[in-house]
Amino acid sequence: MSIMAKSAYHYIAELWKRPYEGEMLQIMRARFIKWRRQPAIVRLEHPTRLDRARAIGYKAKQGFVVVRVRVRKGGMRKQRPRSGRRPKRMGVYGFAPAKSIQLIAEERAARKYPNLEVLGSYYVGEDGLYKYYEVILVDPAHPVIKADKDINWITQPSQKGRVFRGKTAAGRRMRGLLKSRGLRGTHKWKWKKKAKERKLKKRHEASRGARLIVPEDLAKELGIEK
Repeated sequence: MSIMAKSAYHYIAELWKRPYEGEMLQIMRARFIKWRRQPAIVRLEHPTRLDRARAIGYKAKQGFVVVRVRVRKGGMRKQRPRSGRRPKRMGVYGFAPAKSIQLIAEERAARKYPNLEVLGSYYVGEDGLYKYYEVILVDPAHPVIKADKDINWITQPSQKGRVFRGKTAAGRRMRGLLKSRGLRGTHKWKWKKKAKERKLKKRHEASRGARLIVPEDLAKELGIEK
C-alpha cells in the first residue's frame, strides 16, 4: 500500500493551527515588533499564509495584490460628552460595531486601493492591541485577469464594490448567509420564524410586525368583534 506524500500546503496549515506555540511563537513575536512600526496598511510581495491565499483564489501573477491591514481590537471608542449627563447616558462604553474586524480590514484595504476589488482575506495574527489580516485584491481592468477563466468573473459590473455590499466571505458571514450554528437574527432564522408565523396565522404580509389573526369560531367564543 502506497502512502501519498503530503504537500507543502499541508505543513503550512499544520503550523498555523497553533501559531503561538513552539518555534512559531518566536517568529510571531518578531513579526509583531516589526509590524507595529509599519503603517496600518502595507502592500506585500508574497502572502504570509500561502495555503489560505491559494484557497481564496490567489495566484502569483499580474493583477493580484496582497495587502496586510492592522485594525485595533475591541469595541468603538466614543468621545465623552462635555454637557451634563448621568454616567449611564454618557454613551462611552459598550459600543461594539455590527461588522467583524475582518470585514473592517477588507473595507479599509478597498478604500486604500479604489481601483481594485477585494477577493477575500485571512487572519495572520494579533497582539494585545491590534489584529492583523492579509487581504487579497484583484485588478479587474488588468488584461491578465480578463484572460484568466478562473478569476475573470470579478470583472463583471455586478462585482463592483463587492466588499461594501457584503459579497466577500467575511461579509456573508456577517449577513448570516454562512454556517452560523443557528444563531438568532440570522438570515435563515428570520425566514423560518416568518414561515412559522404564517402557518400559525400570526403574521400578515401587509403589517410590519407579527399581527395575531384570530379565527372566526375562536373570536365568537371570546366575544371579539372583528
